[in-house]
Amino acid sequence: MTSGPLANVKVVDLTSFVSGPHACSLLADLGADVVKVEPPEGDAQRSYPSTVKGESRVFLGINRGKRAIVIDLKSAEGKALLLRMLEKSDVLVENFRPSVPARLGIDYETLRVTYPRLIYCAIRGYGDTGPLRDYPGYDQVLQSLSGMAAFQGAATQDDHQIVRGAPLDVYAASLAAMGISAALYQRAATGSGQYVMTSLLAAALAMQAGRLVWIDHEPREVNRELLPGRIAGIHPTKSGDIYISAHTQRFWSNLCSYLELPELAASERYNTSQKRSDYADELIPKVCAALKRRTASEWVELMNGQVPCSAVGVIEDMFAHPQVSDQQLVSHYQHKQLGGYSALRRPVHFSSSAPGDLLAAPTLGEHTDQILTDLGVTQDEIAALRARGIVS
Repeated sequence: MTSGPLANVKVVDLTSFVSGPHACSLLADLGADVVKVEPPEGDAQRSYPSTVKGESRVFLGINRGKRAIVIDLKSAEGKALLLRMLEKSDVLVENFRPSVPARLGIDYETLRVTYPRLIYCAIRGYGDTGPLRDYPGYDQVLQSLSGMAAFQGAATQDDHQIVRGAPLDVYAASLAAMGISAALYQRAATGSGQYVMTSLLAAALAMQAGRLVWIDHEPREVNRELLPGRIAGIHPTKSGDIYISAHTQRFWSNLCSYLELPELAASERYNTSQKRSDYADELIPKVCAALKRRTASEWVELMNGQVPCSAVGVIEDMFAHPQVSDQQLVSHYQHKQLGGYSALRRPVHFSSSAPGDLLAAPTLGEHTDQILTDLGVTQDEIAALRARGIVS
């Protein structure tokens, strides 16, 4: 990668599963040269159940733009190779439990002595301190702890639901990439690296910042719901479901016009979002009855952007969606084992110094020889390391 805002920034990726790998792919999206360092058995995400034969679909999606090397960091020789990599690197990212880096001898306090310009980013489950610091932290576990599962479902225990798609992992990855970028900016001014840490716990609370507000003297059990108006939601139509959002008076009036319910728009009983919420039980049946006259797609075409809405679709539709294609959000990759596949290209656009094409998600150890050669390791030395299981 020779262009992009993070061109010439070299990142060592020691992460596995979702949050760390996704954070490092976001850095690759910005032009960074990311080297994924995996243990001999590979990133655990590679072996997760998948409908892609021989690879994990999730791994492909969140490891774009990287080169890959296999190093046994538990061996002295493997650790020495990592330290050689750090001599030419700007950023190290790991998502071990807090006690693991020190046990491997690669914690920030140890590394900063030799590499004072290094940006060291840790993504934890619960953070570096506190009674849960060494507990295994996973997305769904933190969703349950933080109240997300309760809000996603209903107030009763039987209805609690997990939000699919690992939103905490994804948001923690974004926080990590943001923190690393800010630390690089500060290093440009001061010359010094620093330790950057975020966690799934922090991501869970940050994602709920609009709920995580407790006014002095409020009772514990107070309504913290974030859906004003209650008209906003998914409703059935003649064919298919449609999501409609009509919080503002303008959108509410437009919706009533399209639904041929002008009396609702004119009524002072419903002329604020709060009133529409208060009287939702009498409004929603009228809205739903009107929606039954057309299909979801027909309503979207008729409303033509004058009411925030969308037919409820499936992700498969996104690969050829005209808006996605126009924004070039999906790219076609060539994989060493799988052949061609389509996946996310990059989610951020730059008007100048845009990064070039991204690499496909790497196979296990795909670039080991190339990376070691760049470090000055000879072919005979690589062969000897491979014979002893240090690299592969």
